[in-house]
Amino acid sequence: MSVETLTFGCRLNTVESEAMRAAAEAAGGGDLLLVNTCAVTAEAGRQARKAIRGAARARPDRPIVVTGCGAEVEREAYAAMPEVSRLVGNAAKTRPETWTGDAAPPGTVMEERRLAPVRADALEGHTRAFVAVQNGCDHRCTFCVIPFGRGRSRSLPPDAVVEQVARIVDRGGCEVVLTGVDLTAYGRDLAAGLSLGTLVRRILKGVPDLARLRLSSIDSIEADPALVAAFAEEPRLMPHVHLSLQAGDDLILKRMKRRHSRSEAIAFCDRLKALRPGIVFGADLIAGFPTETEPHFTRSLDLVAECGLTHLHVFPYSPRPGTPAARMPQVAPEIVRDRASRLRAAGEAALVRHLDGEIGAVRRVLTERGGIGRTEGFARVRLPGAATGELRTVHVTGHDGQMLSAR
Repeated sequence: MSVETLTFGCRLNTVESEAMRAAAEAAGGGDLLLVNTCAVTAEAGRQARKAIRGAARARPDRPIVVTGCGAEVEREAYAAMPEVSRLVGNAAKTRPETWTGDAAPPGTVMEERRLAPVRADALEGHTRAFVAVQNGCDHRCTFCVIPFGRGRSRSLPPDAVVEQVARIVDRGGCEVVLTGVDLTAYGRDLAAGLSLGTLVRRILKGVPDLARLRLSSIDSIEADPALVAAFAEEPRLMPHVHLSLQAGDDLILKRMKRRHSRSEAIAFCDRLKALRPGIVFGADLIAGFPTETEPHFTRSLDLVAECGLTHLHVFPYSPRPGTPAARMPQVAPEIVRDRASRLRAAGEAALVRHLDGEIGAVRRVLTERGGIGRTEGFARVRLPGAATGELRTVHVTGHDGQMLSAR
């Protein structure tokens, strides 16, 4: 029987799950469940452990291997679970040798200094191919444990990235998404002058048949001049940016140990709007960070309109043991939930306004499974009967509040 994966968390985990599944199968892994965990919130860990227990009840004879950020950050909790056969270190999970011999255990990720290619040219059920170009993080935001799950910032050499993208296109891929933990830190560990913007340029020049290039989440304050210019000058770089903003109040941003101010975030969005009219923004926002008052929260709420955000990922704050934020005065849980709900409602209203503005437009759509497609700006489009993996030009006729309709 084949190796199965159960994935929690970010796009990078999704890419790595496919790579480790392929490596385990190539090594003759057989009937095995690989659980790739997340540690970004306490809830992510609870969900993973619940799923592990459920999988063990359903198939008590099947070995369960646990890896991912949760295995690094909460390794004692996973090691104590009788359902878990073994733990694999986060940095070792995609290496072929991990599945042919003894696997490196959690606890060594901070020693990693280089990034090897993660081979996942196609993800089952996805028409976009994800390329992991960076891993780890050198920052220490006060709420975050991910650096301790991922290690130091490490970048994939640009020639290796271009080669991987070219192979995807040769196999029929239309769109590639560059992903990482701190994507805008790309290149600093490799050479002076190497940046995410220079990598984008090299990909688009080196793979002229690539139809669409997209970025996962970026840090606006780290966006280099070459990247900003690429949005203005490269039509194949998709006009959609997901920002790691987290809050809209300067005092809260300072207590989070973020590197940007409210005004800098707004100025960045305004600059990209001027350079690339019609560009679409998404953002990560945390509701109920410790010490957050109602006026602090209102400034985060107002940021939705001031930055022109369309796609929100809202995280109710949950304390992570060992982080500085966990020792700060906490906001009452019911207030956290209320603020998260209000942020989500603001995001839903912003999405409706964006979809209203799309009616009558002609858009280029990449079709996905289930009769759904994505515009250049990442809006979902319902296209019943469309084949998967095609680029189609459509005329937008309406929407249902979440998804466009077109002909």
